[in-house]
Amino acid sequence: FPSQTVTGNFAKVIHGLNANQLTDQVIQRSKRMILDTLGVGLLGASTEVCHKVTQYSKIYSSDLSSTIWGHLDFRLPPLYAAFVNGVAVHSMDFDDTWHPATHPSGAVLPALIALSEAFPQKKKISGLDLLLAFNVGIEVQGRLLHFSREARNIPKRY
Repeated sequence: FPSQTVTGNFAKVIHGLNANQLTDQVIQRSKRMILDTLGVGLLGASTEVCHKVTQYSKIYSSDLSSTIWGHLDFRLPPLYAAFVNGVAVHSMDFDDTWHPATHPSGAVLPALIALSEAFPQKKKISGLDLLLAFNVGIEVQGRLLHFSREARNIPKRY
């Protein structure tokens, strides 16, 4: 029997990470991925599907709010802002892909930005902390997909 669950193992690895472990190459690659994701998300904010999820999400309100990309005058609770911005990124289908097949940045970045905006001003995170969280999200997503039975035959199925 394994001595630790998959979730416990991920938690242990994640908890031990810090921004000092990010190499210059990882930082530069992450910045490029983030810039690409923001660009695709801004373009996707004008799609019909994004308009639909934005309209749907307007029924929710909260004391906390986060930006909807491409709409300076409209904010949503962090959960719905992450949802709308994630749909915007994925609606164009130009966001980054890795093998096994996944679109990592489109799932991770909208959630990180929405959450970071919701923090109180005195607890704002640094850019380096955002890069660390971004890379942790990408790593966890990649590892989960790598170990998934569903991911093993994706190239053969399409």
